Amino acid sequence: MHIKTRAKAALTAALLVAAGAAAAQDGWPSKVIRFVVPYPPGGPTDLMARALQPELQSRLGATVVIENKAGAGGNVGSAEVARQAPADGHTLLLAASGPMAVNPSLYKSMPFDPQKDLAPVIQISAFPLVLEVHPSTGIKDVKGLIAAVKKPDSRLAFASAGNGTPQHLAGEIFNTQVGTKMPHIPYKGAGPALNDLLGGQVQVMFDVLGSSLPHIQAGKLVPLAVTSARRSPQLPQVPTLHEAGIDGYEVTGWHGIAVRAGTPAPIVAKLNGTLNAIFNEPEFRKKWEAIGTPVVGGTPQQFGDLIRKEAVRLGQVVKAAGVTLD
Repeated sequence: MHIKTRAKAALTAALLVAAGAAAAQDGWPSKVIRFVVPYPPGGPTDLMARALQPELQSRLGATVVIENKAGAGGNVGSAEVARQAPADGHTLLLAASGPMAVNPSLYKSMPFDPQKDLAPVIQISAFPLVLEVHPSTGIKDVKGLIAAVKKPDSRLAFASAGNGTPQHLAGEIFNTQVGTKMPHIPYKGAGPALNDLLGGQVQVMFDVLGSSLPHIQAGKLVPLAVTSARRSPQLPQVPTLHEAGIDGYEVTGWHGIAVRAGTPAPIVAKLNGTLNAIFNEPEFRKKWEAIGTPVVGGTPQQFGDLIRKEAVRLGQVVKAAGVTLD
């Protein structure tokens, strides 16, 4: 084929692709949007989806249905979107740091590849955890917790939202850095774990601050420290774990929205723009911050960069802590 002919053919093909992408954007959404949450109802991940649901419905003009698909530390629901959902933008994943960046280092076999099978849309959260205990323990600070856990007859155990979650990782790193062996009890989501902590069936938990704050304020839980590098404005009297004597301790979690890889770029861009517009609304920002996280936002590229960097960083943390599953 002549060079000019090849160039003309390539240009024609490019125009057809662009036209198809534009048509995809113009026609999207054309049906119900599934919003998959890879954890049970009641936890912070679920609360984020339920806060976004009415806003997305209003701005996109389509019904948005939340589906909670828990299991395997978030892998079950995430894998369904990554491997089974059509790449047409009608299935969204509330992508958590556990299945997106931690689990590949925890599980010997992953049902999906977060970086290859999913397309990032936007980061929506960046939150600290609070180390808390049930009042019946009598523990008032981090030193008291360490002393209690190190007793030969200690029955203290920490709950988490499931294997591979930030709550789990925070506890394992705590054990590693202070030389304790506090047992881990994984639940199928933060909601069930928090319920058992409140009921006294389990005594310790690293939880998302927004979920636990009302119970802390009511005196039903005792906060010992936060896992972020700085104190939380919502609990300014509570020290960081670094301040409490665990040098360099810092664990934060994050969430975002992702779709199946191969979803047309114009649809990803439209969804990203819609979500950024939602986060720019002052009233919504107040509701969002009440969940326990500042508003993030940004571009798909920025969220993708975060996933790649965190997979490396958290992978190193998992290896150093000696945590394995399967």
